Amino acid sequence: MTVFNRRHAIATMGAATAVGLAAPALAQNKKIVVGALRFTSHSGSFVAFERGYFAEMGLDVELRFFEAAQPMAVAIASGDVDYAVTAISGGLVSLADKGAIKVIGGALQEEAGIDGQKILVSDAAFQAGITAPAMLDGKSWGVTQAGSSFHYMGSKIAKKEGIELSFKPLQKVGAIIGALKSGQIDAWSIVPHIAKPLSGSGAVHIIGDVADYVPDYQVTTVFTSARNAADERDMTRNFLGGFSKGVADYNAAMIAKDGGEDGVNAMVDLIHKYVYTDRPREKAAPSIINGTMRLNEGAALNVASVADQLAWFQSENLVDADITMEQLVDTSYVKTMGA
Repeated sequence: MTVFNRRHAIATMGAATAVGLAAPALAQNKKIVVGALRFTSHSGSFVAFERGYFAEMGLDVELRFFEAAQPMAVAIASGDVDYAVTAISGGLVSLADKGAIKVIGGALQEEAGIDGQKILVSDAAFQAGITAPAMLDGKSWGVTQAGSSFHYMGSKIAKKEGIELSFKPLQKVGAIIGALKSGQIDAWSIVPHIAKPLSGSGAVHIIGDVADYVPDYQVTTVFTSARNAADERDMTRNFLGGFSKGVADYNAAMIAKDGGEDGVNAMVDLIHKYVYTDRPREKAAPSIINGTMRLNEGAALNVASVADQLAWFQSENLVDADITMEQLVDTSYVKTMGA
């Protein structure tokens, strides 16, 4: 885990909150920790941090980075992290069942017409003739942990194609990439800013799109502790207000391209501080741009997708069969879709 600190002064106490979110009482330089992965899809947090939107909401934010979703959920439950963005995992659902965590918003969603997550195979599998998801019967599929989003996506693909997959837990995204490139596993799915460069290297091949199997998939959500959701409502609205302004800037620059090429370049410069930091800017930029996916404006949440994910976890006996959506999600903070 890597920790990155930065102290902001409060810009203006009267800063407007994001569209669709109630105006909270601003905090007084309230210190919070925000969890993230070094993915382009987490840009809402990066932009809000860099452009002072969290500071405008009275929040002194520390960004803390993780390498998988499940450890982030544990950190929220323990109080080490206050807010985070990541995929729903079995661990997160189980912590919600224990009254420790609440999903409070949406971050990244598969959307028709916007490039999304890709289905990948190793070069060895591709050379053996696996050129479509339907041909993966009996093959291995990389996941971080059982009950991760990668497990969910692979299972949904397998069900729709009527095939069986062998799921291989490898704990970290980097380990999955290494196993795929070396042919130790056959297939995986991941966001385009990772998928496309891997495919371009020739060691991995894209054979499909997750959106064809899981339409409108709420890939990542915004979540916090149950205590913050219930007892720190102003602070939670402050966080969502700052985060949503970061999301709006990202979508305007990268999807609508309101600022033209200069706007895209400025956003790439900002994201590069957090994503592909081991590469020079000119080598990182194409991957960051390739990873462009629309983030949910106002942190709106597709509750129908979340309900489908919960039902899948329960069908696989990965979480308690009795947990309800009300235990998992607090719908009082943001606009919801698909209810």
